[in-house]
Amino acid sequence: MNRRKAAGALQGIRVLDFSAMIAGPYCARLLADSGADVIKVEPPEGDYMRSRAPMRAGRSVYFGVLNAGKRSIALDLKRPEGAQLARALAAASDVIVENFRPGVMRRLGFDYATLSAANPRLVYCSISGYGQNGAHASLPAYAPIVQAASGFDMTAMRQQRADRPPNSAIFVADYLTGTHAFGASCAALVRRERSGKGERIDCALMDSMLGMLAYEVAEAQEPVARPRLLFQATRAKDGFLIVAPISQGNFEDMARAMGREDLKADVRFATVGARSDHWDALMAELERWAAGRTVAECEAAMAGGGVPCARYQTVAEAMDSPYAAERGLFATVQDGGHTIRATNPPFKMAGAAAGESVPGLGEHGPAVLQEVLGLSPKDIERMIAEGTLCRPN
Repeated sequence: MNRRKAAGALQGIRVLDFSAMIAGPYCARLLADSGADVIKVEPPEGDYMRSRAPMRAGRSVYFGVLNAGKRSIALDLKRPEGAQLARALAAASDVIVENFRPGVMRRLGFDYATLSAANPRLVYCSISGYGQNGAHASLPAYAPIVQAASGFDMTAMRQQRADRPPNSAIFVADYLTGTHAFGASCAALVRRERSGKGERIDCALMDSMLGMLAYEVAEAQEPVARPRLLFQATRAKDGFLIVAPISQGNFEDMARAMGREDLKADVRFATVGARSDHWDALMAELERWAAGRTVAECEAAMAGGGVPCARYQTVAEAMDSPYAAERGLFATVQDGGHTIRATNPPFKMAGAAAGESVPGLGEHGPAVLQEVLGLSPKDIERMIAEGTLCRPN
């Protein structure tokens, strides 16, 4: 077990992670960060993400960031004995996480009804594109598909004043749904302590995306005459910053920081309503001011005046920023013979931290079967020879 997880809130909770790709693994990664013993069940070829770039020394850094702190067992679930082992592990677990297309787990004999019959306290979390039931449940869905279907991309197109929806490469739906699945799993564990009963959790990417579009959901029901404010990049001499003069106080502080006290008396900007009607004109005034200054000078003036602002950074710059260091946002994690930087959990509490290592494919299979199921080394070697269990890499 990982030493950094010893005092975690979920210490003593065993999670069987059948998931692959992003949403499920991210949910299970947060459970591991919180102290749970997460056993990742992989097919003999491993999670698809193990082959995804960027790679370091033949190992996927992408996979490592999503799966640090877990243990891996590689089973051939198509073999009867492999399926039997998985069901035995489920009977000894507290939480199942899976993100197969609806119906797959039932065909494999790993559905909630089957597994909860042997383990009534089981919390079973399913993640899918459109939920476990209904006309849309069987549709294939990745994050970009759902982001398009939910209205998220059309909203972005309107905000960018573009003539087509934006390209998509940041999988918001996956990480958002993984986070909801983590929260729901923790809530179900709390209720289980009160009731003694497990829970079936159904998390859908589509539901998560619509759930985050609170303003857009409200606007779809009751259109507004005045368009929503668009916060935009301001160009300085050597880069960009963003300034958000939302409140009356923010605006007055911004005018003062710019040395433009006259803006406060300008009828176009004097009130919140007037600024909303002339927002582009106000942003143009800000950009004229910034054009002759560096980003650092602009940021110093705005921050010094109490105006909400930030320079635009690359991810690499954000990772190496004083803020990231002060908050301890990244952990150094062993991945084979090398190290990677993995995100720590996005919350601070006792015992919450990224795991110390990334599991190799099937690395912990023999240990898990001995520890959890009490199997003998002889039985394990036989299973490896027969192809039921993959030899640790």
